[in-house]
Amino acid sequence: METATTGLTFRDATPADVDTLVALVESAYRGDASRVGWTSEADILEGQRTDPEGVLEVVESPDSRLLTVERDGTVVACCQLEHRGEHAYFGMFAVSPVLQGEGLGKVVIAEAERQARESWGVREMHMTVISVREDLIAWYERRGYRRTGRMSPFPYGDERFGIPQRPDLRFELLVKPLV
Repeated sequence: METATTGLTFRDATPADVDTLVALVESAYRGDASRVGWTSEADILEGQRTDPEGVLEVVESPDSRLLTVERDGTVVACCQLEHRGEHAYFGMFAVSPVLQGEGLGKVVIAEAERQARESWGVREMHMTVISVREDLIAWYERRGYRRTGRMSPFPYGDERFGIPQRPDLRFELLVKPLV
């Protein structure tokens, strides 16, 4: 039986991928379509998760890569990797909602960590997660990330990041050694 982890191709996104990647990220986090998977933020945020300009900025940045994952020619996952000196930043992680729970996310994050370590020689991966997303944070903890307790504010009032449905959103920094 084929699983979500077989037949995958990893490549850097190009400007031609922007619309597909925006649609993937939106489907994984926002609206009713996102509720098919377990990573939905639909109960805490409405509106957009990203936009074409934001995705294109990541694609074109010299210090960033948008790792795109395909299976049978279809984009099924993506994540941002950004070189930040001694560490890399992991973000914009999305797996198609209909494939969540099959192990694809584990494969993608492991490949992202490998590529960051080999490409940039970084010793740590950093990410920020909305602190009320306990199930998602627990998933990252099972992958070796640790909570730091270091918080940063959610950008209330900037609808490019969504429309908050509760007043207590903030980001927590998670860190994993890559040695």
